[in-house]
Amino acid sequence: MYEFPECDSDEDEDFKQQDRELKASLPFAVVGSNTTLEVAGRKVRGRQYPWGVVDVENPKHSDFIKLRTMLISTHMQDLKDVTEDVHYENFRAQCISQISQHALRERGKLKRDSAPSDTDISDTDRLLLQKDEEIRRMQNMLSQMQEKLKASSGQEKKDDSIIDV
Repeated sequence: MYEFPECDSDEDEDFKQQDRELKASLPFAVVGSNTTLEVAGRKVRGRQYPWGVVDVENPKHSDFIKLRTMLISTHMQDLKDVTEDVHYENFRAQCISQISQHALRERGKLKRDSAPSDTDISDTDRLLLQKDEEIRRMQNMLSQMQEKLKASSGQEKKDDSIIDV
């Protein structure tokens, strides 16, 4: 619901009075019509009911004149500002939010589509397997070197015992 801005202190008294009347009329009771009727010898824009005619421009029947004054004369710039600052910004934020949510969904969909299946080996797993294989080779080399060392130390003892004889 539209909230009337407060009057500035430098506004003239007529404007302040009109603003007070508009605020007192809230909520507006408006009757609209595009029909011209003849009532008591004069033409009026109004609606025909079984109990009589509602004159759109009669302040006793409708707040149409007050609403028109507020919209067109006194508060048009404020309505433009509120539309731009509040409503347009809310709309823009909503659009940006929807676009970013759509992008996130698409990105998630792409990740799911491009994710490797369970049978594929990831780079980390492949690297771990390579390191395990390298450790096994080094252990084999170490055990071969130890056997050679034992064999050579056994050969030296044998040579020492032959020399002692």
